[in-house]
Amino acid sequence: MAIVYALLDVTYMALSIYLWILFASIILSWLTNFGIVNSYQPFVQAVGRFLYAVTEPVLRPIRRHVPAMGGFDLSPMLLILVIYFIQSLIRNIYLHGF
Repeated sequence: MAIVYALLDVTYMALSIYLWILFASIILSWLTNFGIVNSYQPFVQAVGRFLYAVTEPVLRPIRRHVPAMGGFDLSPMLLILVIYFIQSLIRNIYLHGF
């Protein structure tokens, strides 16, 4: 049983880290689109490539099924809700057991 709880801990932590990466990707895209950040700088390009490589494989299938609403991409918000739902399930398992 301790192994299951350890795996749940690691999963919860990985989801938390992924949420931060997803938020960073969203913020960087806003900053780039509004011209606040120069997307031609090497550091910004490197960070952007990393964030794209980490988030796009998860967001792409969601984008296939959820169309953009007036040019606004809803897939990150849907992914955030799914991650919060999974984290809530993990917390409930800790509180109430299996």
